Amino acid sequence: MLNRTALEALTRRPLPFLGSSWPWRSVAYLMGGAVPGAAFALAAVAAALIEPPQGFVVGAAVVAVAVLPVAWFEPRRLRLVDDVPLPETRDRRGREVGLAVLTLLAMWWIDLLMVLFTVVGPVLLILTPAVQPNVMPAVGVAVSVAGVLLLPVAAYTVTAWAGARGAMARAVLVPQGPELNEVLRSRARLVDAFEMERRRIERDLHDGAQQRLVSLSMALGLARLDLPEDSTTGRLIGQAHDEAKQALAELRELIRGVHSQVLTDRGLAAAVRDVAGRSPVPVDVDVELLGRLPTAVEVTAYYVVSEALTNLARHARATRGAVTGRTERGTLVVEVRDDGVGGADPAQGTGLTGLADRLAVVDGRLSVSSPAGGPTLVRVEIPCA
Repeated sequence: MLNRTALEALTRRPLPFLGSSWPWRSVAYLMGGAVPGAAFALAAVAAALIEPPQGFVVGAAVVAVAVLPVAWFEPRRLRLVDDVPLPETRDRRGREVGLAVLTLLAMWWIDLLMVLFTVVGPVLLILTPAVQPNVMPAVGVAVSVAGVLLLPVAAYTVTAWAGARGAMARAVLVPQGPELNEVLRSRARLVDAFEMERRRIERDLHDGAQQRLVSLSMALGLARLDLPEDSTTGRLIGQAHDEAKQALAELRELIRGVHSQVLTDRGLAAAVRDVAGRSPVPVDVDVELLGRLPTAVEVTAYYVVSEALTNLARHARATRGAVTGRTERGTLVVEVRDDGVGGADPAQGTGLTGLADRLAVVDGRLSVSSPAGGPTLVRVEIPCA
């Protein structure tokens, strides 16, 4: 996977990271703090050489003049540790000025101190025998070896700080709230569109294919009554009638999976009892709700219960399950338990990741307790507002 920032390189490729260019780029990024540092030092010198209060005025003027060059410099320096292009925003220039002020007043000296301690320190240790000829040879060699051993640590440390520093700069330059809100709204629209499409498919199957299969099954049944059962034609018609009834049963099961008509007509509690009643593992249901909940809440909760019961039947090796549901202080709380072997892990494709993603659309939360040996508890909380 392509690493676009120093932090990604550090976390995704911890061992190959040392052989990449990111440590050197991170050092160069932090050394770039010398540019605003020089401007601040010039202001300090001016303030020190000129009698107050004129000295303070001149120093402040130097810092003010340096703001615009530093504002131009900071986004370009950021490319050393962050290859992701910065989007253009209406208040971009103001944000660049704000970052420049922050850098001039505080961040530049932190950057240089980090380079001093993490890079210059180990280098000085390595060069101890050369710069300190009076040191005992054994001590000099030991100190040099310690400096060499500290270099990988320095690489990790300087890259971690440079990555964090770059992330902070990006947060200042790019407003995160509107982007995140737009992503959430887009995801919610996709889920709504998907749910509408599910309902359309369910309606088409119910009113179209299912009715045709019902008519076919009735016609085959009537034809079966008019033929002797021991005749070849009677047996073939009988087999066709049985196949039609089986296909109708499977289609009805498919329609329930696409969208529960019970959920639409009678609400979440009845829909949960319906899906639990069709589970191959006995499931106790205790869902008590006061009235109907918002459609998005009911659909999401039903989806979670259906997926959890499917996992229970396929993976848990349980002998019994239970579903409880209550509304507590404006929040729907649903729990699905089983007495199976436990060990549910989202990384193993048990559907838990999909449940969490679905819940995130309605600001819901998913918590799972599934120690090895069981039991498993899936708890869902969905705001009803």
